[in-house]
Order: sequence, then structure tokens, then C-alpha cells
Amino acid sequence: MFRYQILIEYDGKRFAGWQIQKKGISVQEAIQFELSKLFKNKIVIYGSGRTDTGVHAIEQSAHFDNKIKILDIKKKIKSLNFFLNPRKISILNIKKKDSKFHARYSAKQRVYKYIILNRISPPSIDKNKVWHIRKKLNIRLMKKGATKLLGTHDFSTFRASNCYSKSSIRTMKKVTIKKSKDKIIFQFKSQSFLRNQVRSMVGCLKLLGEEKWTLEDFKSALESKNRSKCAPPAVAEGLYLEKVIY
Repeated sequence: MFRYQILIEYDGKRFAGWQIQKKGISVQEAIQFELSKLFKNKIVIYGSGRTDTGVHAIEQSAHFDNKIKILDIKKKIKSLNFFLNPRKISILNIKKKDSKFHARYSAKQRVYKYIILNRISPPSIDKNKVWHIRKKLNIRLMKKGATKLLGTHDFSTFRASNCYSKSSIRTMKKVTIKKSKDKIIFQFKSQSFLRNQVRSMVGCLKLLGEEKWTLEDFKSALESKNRSKCAPPAVAEGLYLEKVIY
């Protein structure tokens, strides 16, 4: 049996999330179908983690086992993309790995990006790729709030009610907020995230940027460990799984 890592880019708007489910087509299902067809045997892929409906990936990581050794990887990538690209999925690379590699459990860090389009006019080119907010946001205040997220915390406030993680303790290694013309770009780095954590944190930072919350309000929400104290989560289409680091 041969193990391979597969790197994937996709537009999440067209799918019911990454993971196979009863209702709606998932990214995992679409890729498994084409891999199984290509290699003429049942292939199961394992992702680095779930992304919800509408969430995109710049570089999702997954792995699969195959009875057949892939001799011409570039040819296989081209074949897969011929069928997957019309569905807004691109296979970026396939890499041979040893049997100990696991897309989820071997990951050391995950990096998520979130984009807010902060202008009066709605997006055309970036439609379904950003969170459009008309009111001018206070970047300086949001940056101060972001520093409160660094380090090890109980992130229960930012945890979805349907999150099944055993612990809500996470260590945030990096949080940055940068402005590029009309876009505000957030980047979050941690070994793992709770379900809806990034969108919930951005939702709270947005209230801070609108000056509806003070820094003390933001800190109190984090320290409360109470989901009811969280702001409405940011919309899914502004969120990207940027990279998985091993």
C-alpha cells in the first residue's frame, strides 16, 4: 500500500463543506469519486480538518492510500483537474509519504485567513469571497483586541454548540490584521481550532472595529467562556484555510 498527501484548492461556496454528509455534495466526496475512478479502486481521503459550507481553501491537505504506485504524478494531477476544475476544485500537488504520515494528526500548525471588504460599494469580482462591511472599521482597535487572543486560553466563547472537541483549550500562536486598500486581512495560526472559532473571533473583532464594543467588552467576552457572550459569527465566505504545516 502506498500513501500520498494531496494538496487542494477549492471554492467552498459550491459545496456542503469538506466532509461527506447525507445532504449536499462535499469536497471530500467529489475528490474521492474522481480518485476512485482514476485508479479503478475505492479510494478514501482523510483531510487535515473540516471546513464548513461556504468556507474556501487555498491549500487544504489530505492523504489517501493506494494499492498502485503513482509513476507519473504530473499526469495524474492533470487528469484529476480536468474533471474537478469545472467544479472549482484544483489539485495543487500529490506527494509520496511514508505510512506514519496523517493529514490530520501529523499537522503541527494550521493557518486560516479571513478577508473583510470594508467599503461602501458591494463586491463584484470578490462576490462570495469576502465579508462586505460598509461602515469604516477601526483597525487600530481591532489590532489591540487581537493581542488578547494570543497564547493559551479557554476559547469556549468562540466555540460552536455543535463542536465535538474534547477540550476548548487552544494555543493561538499568531494573530495579524493588515489593511490592503479596501480589504482587511486577518491571519490566525494555531495547531488546531474549535468549530466556528475563527469566524466567531472575527465577528467579535468586527464589533470592536465598529466601536460597538470596548477593549474591556472584548476581553470580558473571551474570559466569560460563555458562548452567549459571543458576537454573531462572521460569514463563511470570507474564511480560507490557507495552509497546514507539518
